[in-house]
Amino acid sequence: MAEKTIIKNISIVNEGQILIADLLIVDGLIQKIGKVTDDKSFSLIDGTGKYLFPGIIDGQVHFRDPGLTHKGDLYTESKAAIAGGVTSFIDMPNTYPNVLSIDLLNEKYKLASEKSLANFGFFLGVNGDNLEQVIHTDTSQLLGLSDDGLYFTKKGNLLADNPDIMERLFANCKSIIAIHSEKEQIVEENELFYKEKFGEDIPIEYHPVIRSEKACYEATKRAIEIAKKYHARLHILHLTTEAETHLFRNDIPLNEKRITTEVSVHHLWFSDQDYKRLGPLIKWNPAIKTEKDRVGLLKALIDNKIDIVTTDHAPHTLEEKEKPYFQSMSGAPIVQHSLNIMLEFYKQGLISLEKIAEKMCHNPAILYRIKKRGYIREGYFADLTIVDLNSRWTVDKGNILSKCGWSPLEGTTFQTKVTHTFVNGHLVFNQGKFDESERGQQLKNIY
Repeated sequence: MAEKTIIKNISIVNEGQILIADLLIVDGLIQKIGKVTDDKSFSLIDGTGKYLFPGIIDGQVHFRDPGLTHKGDLYTESKAAIAGGVTSFIDMPNTYPNVLSIDLLNEKYKLASEKSLANFGFFLGVNGDNLEQVIHTDTSQLLGLSDDGLYFTKKGNLLADNPDIMERLFANCKSIIAIHSEKEQIVEENELFYKEKFGEDIPIEYHPVIRSEKACYEATKRAIEIAKKYHARLHILHLTTEAETHLFRNDIPLNEKRITTEVSVHHLWFSDQDYKRLGPLIKWNPAIKTEKDRVGLLKALIDNKIDIVTTDHAPHTLEEKEKPYFQSMSGAPIVQHSLNIMLEFYKQGLISLEKIAEKMCHNPAILYRIKKRGYIREGYFADLTIVDLNSRWTVDKGNILSKCGWSPLEGTTFQTKVTHTFVNGHLVFNQGKFDESERGQQLKNIY
C-alpha cells in the first residue's frame, strides 16, 4: 500500500521564504502544500514549532564502495547521511577500481540501487589515461566528470596540474567538469622543504603551509582562464582560500554561470588553530587554512560567489589517520553533521535558514540539473527533512553512524537536531529509528 503522510502546521523553509502550512505526501510525491484536511487513513506528523527543509543534496562525497569498504560503504554512509538530513548525494570516482568507464559507472549505479538508503548519483572519472575515451563519449546525460581523488592512485592525475589535458577536455566536453584545484609542483616543493627540516613526520600544523594558498590560487586561476577560453562548464571543488573567492562571479544567477564553486563544511567550521587540538583528524586535501580564510569563505557563500555547500565526506579508519604525516590519509567523515554545522551558524546569527536551503538544497539541484528535487513544490519528490531548532545533543562514538566509527566533531554540542527524514516520500528516519524497507533512487538530470 502506498505511503500517505500529512505533516501539519510546520514552518516550511523554501525558495527564499518561511511559510507555516500543512504538507501532503502521496505516492512518493508532494501532492499539496497549504491547508490539508485530516484523514485517519494517513500517517500524521505534528510539525508545530519545527522546520521543514527540502532534503539536503550533497554534491561531493566519498562513500568508498566498491573496493574500499573497510572504511565505509553505500549502506553505512547513506545511513549516516540520512540521519543528518541528507537525502541525495553525488559520489566521487576514486573507488577501486577508479570509475573511468561507462561500464564501471553503470556497475556502481547497480550497486547503489541495492544498498543505498538515500538517492544517489556518481561522477565519471577523467584523467590522462581515459581522456580520449571521455572526449568521444556522449556525456550529456551524466551528472558530471571529475578528477577528484584520482591523484591518490597515480601522480599527474590532477587536471589542474595538466593544462594540455584541460585544453583538450574543455574544448571537447560540455558536461560539468568538477576538479580538485591544487598545483602539484608547488605542493611538492613545499613537501621537500619541510621534509629536509623535519624528516618523514612533519608536524601537522604545516599541512596548510605545504598545501598552500599559492598552490590553490594558481591552479584555480589557470583552470578558470582555460575554461573561459572554451566556454566550458567548470566547477571548482572544495574551495579553501579567501583569495580564490574573488575569482568567481555573483552578478548573474546560478543557472547562467559557466564557472562555479563550492565550500565544504569543514572549511567553514575549522581553521588552522584546530590542528594542535585535533592533529591529523582534520587533515584534508586541500588543507584547512587560516581563520581569515574560514571567515572569507562564509562571507563569499552568503554573497553568492560560492554556489553550494558540500561535505567531501571521506571516511578512513583511525589507524589510517593517526600515522606520520606522509602516511596519514587525508579526509574525514562529516556527512552526518553538515546540516547541524550550518544551523549552528544560523544560531550564531551568521546565515539565514533561507540561505541554508538555497546553498544545500536548491542550488545543488540547479547546478547538476537534478530533476524534481531540491525544492518543496507540488509534484516534486518528497525528499524532506524536519529539524528541531531547539534540541541540544553532543556528538560521541555512540551516535556516529559512519562505518569508521569516529568523527573530528566528537565532543561538539549542537543546538539543533534532525528529527525526520523522508526519501521519495518514505519516512526512513524517525526520531532516531530507521525504516530500511526501501532503497533510494538514481538521480536523473534535465538535459
